[in-house]
Amino acid sequence: MEMVQVVFLTVLMFFVLVTVHEWGHYYFAKRAGILVREFAIGFGPKLFSYKRNETQFTLRLLPFGGYARMAGEDPEVIEITPGQTIAVRLGEDNVIRTVYLDQLDTRRNVIRGEAQYADLERELSIRLDVDGEVTTYSLHPKAMLVRGSQQIQIAPKDRQFGSKTVGQRALAIVAGPVMNFLLAFILFGVYIQMAGVAVENPTYVLIGDVSEGMPAQEAGLQKGDIVYSINGETIGADYKKMISLTSASEGKPMNWTIKRGDQTINVTMTPRSMEGQEGGKVGISPELPTRNATIGETFSGASHAMVDTTQAIFLGFKQLINQFNMDDIGGPVRTFELTGQIAQQGIVYLTHWTAILSLYLGIFNLLPIPALDGSRLVFLGVEALRGKPVDPSREGMVHFVGFAMLFLLMIAVTYNDILRLISG
Repeated sequence: MEMVQVVFLTVLMFFVLVTVHEWGHYYFAKRAGILVREFAIGFGPKLFSYKRNETQFTLRLLPFGGYARMAGEDPEVIEITPGQTIAVRLGEDNVIRTVYLDQLDTRRNVIRGEAQYADLERELSIRLDVDGEVTTYSLHPKAMLVRGSQQIQIAPKDRQFGSKTVGQRALAIVAGPVMNFLLAFILFGVYIQMAGVAVENPTYVLIGDVSEGMPAQEAGLQKGDIVYSINGETIGADYKKMISLTSASEGKPMNWTIKRGDQTINVTMTPRSMEGQEGGKVGISPELPTRNATIGETFSGASHAMVDTTQAIFLGFKQLINQFNMDDIGGPVRTFELTGQIAQQGIVYLTHWTAILSLYLGIFNLLPIPALDGSRLVFLGVEALRGKPVDPSREGMVHFVGFAMLFLLMIAVTYNDILRLISG
């Protein structure tokens, strides 16, 4: 597989994983009536951005994650204070559609005045003093605040994250990991459909990978060939017999009969010794014969893969806690590197790897680590038990500290990955 194609598939995989996760947050936030200000893939400087309805969709430089920024999660960045001179533009219904906060002399078809009172969340009204005449104007629920090139839609209280029920907020948060679980299940199913399932009671040995520079490759053997006989002895499904005969024939020519489709091919190979391994080798690995999976087998296989992979992930967490080693942690650099290697093996293996990463991303995000979805669910659980929310400033501080620690860990792991690459 060409390097450009490998890079494209690697980037596409991360794009899909993050997009599916954030779409879960976005969709259920919108269903609850929450204003989603931005749907971003990646962090850092913007590469591409467009606005659809109320949401700014953004592609950013660093493909390490993403976010769905909901109104009310952070303090509103623009406010109108008493005594501030502003300009407003009314709609046909005499309701304010746009509020300008600067460059007032350049605005046309507006009303300029001094703000005496402004409520952008509950009453949705602004009281303006225009040349000594005070008038109260209603504010449209989707009115825009404009400062320079910055345009921000107001967020009435009932459109903010904190105004929704605990259940609605929890659903908007947990939907991200759940979408990763769903994607993982689908991809495991796709992998099973592409790879097939093992044939019961096979009658032949199928050649899997063929190692470069080894006798099998030099003799022209290919992945998918069937080994019929070796030195006149029929192999059938006994791959152990094939390995035993090959191992005992180090340095001795062997006659192999191969089936390839309707063709019968006779080749001669001389097994070689390999460092650290006993006996002769020709450079092939046997592969279990497969057949197309039924729908039932696909669902069953995907379910078992979800369970087995989940157990392996938690076992990895346990080992990491018991025997922490920085070299055991893979950051974005190592993940990209490994993904590129798997992509070179073909789309079947990449599909399986993507399923594993999607499941891992969903599980990791549900861990009760500050700044992750799991931590936010813990705070919502505390709110449900107490009957009132935790002080937003305290919760915000916990998430900020957690995010800072994760970011520092990410830098350390990335630095370690780069050193490992440089050192070879």
